[in-house]
Amino acid sequence: MLTSATFAALSLAASAQAAAIAQSFAPPATSPTTETKNYTGASNSTLSNGPVVKGAAFDRFIQIWLENTDYATAASSPTFQNLTSRGMLMESYYGVTHPSEPNYAAAAGGDFFGMAGDAFYAFPKNASTIVDLLEAKNVSWASYQENMPYDGFTGFNYTEPNYLTGNGSYAYYVRKHNPTILFDSVASVPERALRHRNFNDFAADVNADTIPQWSFITPNLVNDAHDTTIDFTSAWLEYFLYPLLENPNFNTNRTLILLTFDETETYTVNNNIYTIALGGAVPTELIGTTDSTYYTHYSSLSTVEANWQLGSLGRQDTNKTVSNVYSFVANATGYKNNDLTSSSTDLPLTNITGTIPGPANSAYWTPILAPNVSAVGAGGGPVHLDASVDKSLTSYTPQNLTALGVANPESTDPGYNYAAGTLSMVSSTAAASSAATGTTGAIAAASASASGKTSAAVSQASIAKGLVALAAMALGLVL
Repeated sequence: MLTSATFAALSLAASAQAAAIAQSFAPPATSPTTETKNYTGASNSTLSNGPVVKGAAFDRFIQIWLENTDYATAASSPTFQNLTSRGMLMESYYGVTHPSEPNYAAAAGGDFFGMAGDAFYAFPKNASTIVDLLEAKNVSWASYQENMPYDGFTGFNYTEPNYLTGNGSYAYYVRKHNPTILFDSVASVPERALRHRNFNDFAADVNADTIPQWSFITPNLVNDAHDTTIDFTSAWLEYFLYPLLENPNFNTNRTLILLTFDETETYTVNNNIYTIALGGAVPTELIGTTDSTYYTHYSSLSTVEANWQLGSLGRQDTNKTVSNVYSFVANATGYKNNDLTSSSTDLPLTNITGTIPGPANSAYWTPILAPNVSAVGAGGGPVHLDASVDKSLTSYTPQNLTALGVANPESTDPGYNYAAGTLSMVSSTAAASSAATGTTGAIAAASASASGKTSAAVSQASIAKGLVALAAMALGLVL
């Protein structure tokens, strides 16, 4: 696992990178539908999708996530004001925790599994995702990641020449903003991993009219406001989203586009993020209006489940307190939301970090617990269960892996590699040496170093409840 010194070094590097960027937007390509050498990967041909599966309120759902911005800051932007007038403002939309990565994990897996940092995480195959639910109903999907070097890339980040300044290099792409690749149930399956595509692929897919029915779009670290400002990301939206809203290959009368942020910049407020519903699927009478219903990132799961009558993950996507379905979709499907709104005084706290047990929290570690198999989600379908799920594992006494000197198994790179367009497995050492920037290597090396302590640590603490499971995880077994 990463040491505090490594974390400090990475934080300093990130701060230096952010400080080095001029606060002036430059388009990475001549248009969002043209390829560019600023993205290292050439187009890998267009996607192949099955027949369109009709939804109750929309046939295509596109999420575009931006970064770390307070509600009032986004509301002050003329660009966001313009986009709001063209869609429906969701004024009571909330991130689910801090920092960034757990919010992305939650939007794919229905939980952030105790995650309280932005390190390398790879969740085992018994953690299901939205991909399982979509594929069960033959709903096509893809993830589009700006500046990802090649399809299916599983590395921690990627550094390339700085196209903004023309000098030096910059880590534009980060794994932590690519939600579905965090899960081995996706990353280990070539047909799934290769549906993670860069923006040259995106351009090809728009031009060929092959954008799938569910898409997650992540701009790079400058265009999403992570390393820049609201003005910078506003300029990117004018370059990227404005023309796509007029492109029928992207935005049809059955397309719902969600423009949102992962979290607020200020941690002391309750994570209220500026969110707009756009696209032809937004009912005409709702254009220019404000929806006060309480939503969170789990609502993007429950809304999709309701729209296509999918199953559920049996996690927070079925927690009715935090998973309201978008109001016009709830109306179309007959789903009953709770009564929480922007004026409610009892909204859940969603700015708490570091205190939730789970497999991504080394201080309160548990294995992946079984989902609620009896839960009924907004789509009415069954809870998806991988064959490896132990349905009896519904509770576990958290263990402090840091105190035990044990590496968190979810922080070890499994070694899935798609550089050649097919799956190959590489060792932790090889994964470290081939990582684009060496950051993945630092994690793998730290994990490999810690693994030498695992047997002794487990032996010394074997009387503690639950360490049989911990030992199994340390040996690479999936619980």
